[in-house]
Amino acid sequence: MKRKILFYFTLVFAVSGLFTVNSCKEDDFGIRNDYEFSVSCLPVPKRLKNGETAEFRMELVRSGSYSGTKYYVRYFQPDGKGTLTLDGLTLLPNDSYELKNESFRMYYTSQCDEQQAIDLTFYDNFKNQYELSFTFSNDSKNDSKEED
Repeated sequence: MKRKILFYFTLVFAVSGLFTVNSCKEDDFGIRNDYEFSVSCLPVPKRLKNGETAEFRMELVRSGSYSGTKYYVRYFQPDGKGTLTLDGLTLLPNDSYELKNESFRMYYTSQCDEQQAIDLTFYDNFKNQYELSFTFSNDSKNDSKEED
């Protein structure tokens, strides 16, 4: 009789242990790693001359924090011609670049006398994304005063 009780006690203990181990997955603890974010940017000029550079002072604004999150940027230029740099590196359109810091600066240099537009897409390794677009008009006005 004692053996049967010991057997049932051991069986119940083993089964409850299996349920406990099986329920201890990461997802069941409510660990969240997928947070939305946005990117804030200080105002930039609306007009650029050929060869002139605009500075974008940007910062990631996250709704939560997870240490394994990585952020990336890519850009596309549908109008005009220019170069975009980040940390001294000239970016190529449609290529992805990892953002190393939450606060960063990008520099756009105009290379034409026409209207220009650039679209920036920021995304993380959990497929969240945020988009910004900038349009620059040509600023080829002559700075000298016109005579009457």
